[in-house]
Amino acid sequence: MNQGQTVFAQIMNHLPKHSFRKNVNKYKGNYKVKSFSCWEQLLVMSFAQLTYRESLRDIESCLRAMNKKLYHMGITSKISRSTLAKANENRDWRIYHSFAMVLIKTAKDLYKNEELFEELDETVYALDSSTIDLCLTLFPWAKYKKTKSAIKLHTLLDLQNNIPSFIYITDGSVHDVNILDILVAEVGAYYVMDKGYIDFQRLYRINQGNAYFVTRAKTNMKFRRIYSNTIDKTTGIICDQIILLTNRKTNEKYPDKLRRVKYFNSEINKKFIFITNNFLLPSTTIANLYKQRWQIELFFKWIKQHLRIKSFYGTSFNAVKTQIWIAVSTFVLLAIIKKRLRIEQSLYTFLKVISISIFEKMPILELFDDSDYKNNYTTDPNQLFLFDL
Repeated sequence: MNQGQTVFAQIMNHLPKHSFRKNVNKYKGNYKVKSFSCWEQLLVMSFAQLTYRESLRDIESCLRAMNKKLYHMGITSKISRSTLAKANENRDWRIYHSFAMVLIKTAKDLYKNEELFEELDETVYALDSSTIDLCLTLFPWAKYKKTKSAIKLHTLLDLQNNIPSFIYITDGSVHDVNILDILVAEVGAYYVMDKGYIDFQRLYRINQGNAYFVTRAKTNMKFRRIYSNTIDKTTGIICDQIILLTNRKTNEKYPDKLRRVKYFNSEINKKFIFITNNFLLPSTTIANLYKQRWQIELFFKWIKQHLRIKSFYGTSFNAVKTQIWIAVSTFVLLAIIKKRLRIEQSLYTFLKVISISIFEKMPILELFDDSDYKNNYTTDPNQLFLFDL
């Protein structure tokens, strides 16, 4: 029940403060801090994400203009850009990483009954990365090319609910396939990846971990057909084969059998060749699994468009990671609130309404109670099925 709280305060009430304090204590975030605690840093940075603030000066100006309302937002310290910059620079980014993982677990529990693949009880993940270009002069630590810097967000997205289960931030020079070295495969889970992740030694490790992968085959892959499964060509499946790799080096890295599925997509008039270590699913399901990989591209598009992760308030490695993890926490927090309050509008609409109502003192649900308000649903298949753009 709303007791005169601002919309911002109501949103922050959904954060598990006890878990946050545990992470702050673990990394000594408030050590020798007399004012502007880690909690206030989180509130201010979340405010910046929710209201699209472009810089530290922008954050300072907006909050000082609403100085009389800050106490009701949970912010008791005086806001200055130098204080915020120092906090982002020096306080361990792992505080916000660990807290984001707590929120992710909460969100996954809330959305666990969402179903994308009726024939699968196991979790389906999409693995991919997105590059954020940076200025070489300001971010010399983020190595990428001779003339520019960049960072990569390596993300494992749970396709059942579009909640990121794993995010790893590196400089732009790190190749995508290296992330498979730190990925701990979940038994029985499916990992859908593009061709950039093909390394047969690493894929064999997933196979040995009793997990499944689905990816596209490279054109130069050498193989020998062992057996052909019966297919229905009206479904677009051209062939469904059991194969062995014949190149000496690749066969040493992946000595077991693979499944090769060739599929024709009549909608875009294009053929695809998939390889997987699952031999039981229908071939059409294999094709559909890879098709759903597009959800992770939409996830990257959404967070780049609607959260502040393309321009940064600080230039150090710690400040960049802090901002990214608070942005991820904001995204997941909105998904949690949307589910808990049963808000039917898309996440995009939810965020837009919140952004212009942040200082209002009214229940969040009342913001969406207008009976004339309608969602503009789209029939475009390239939309996040849960968090529509």
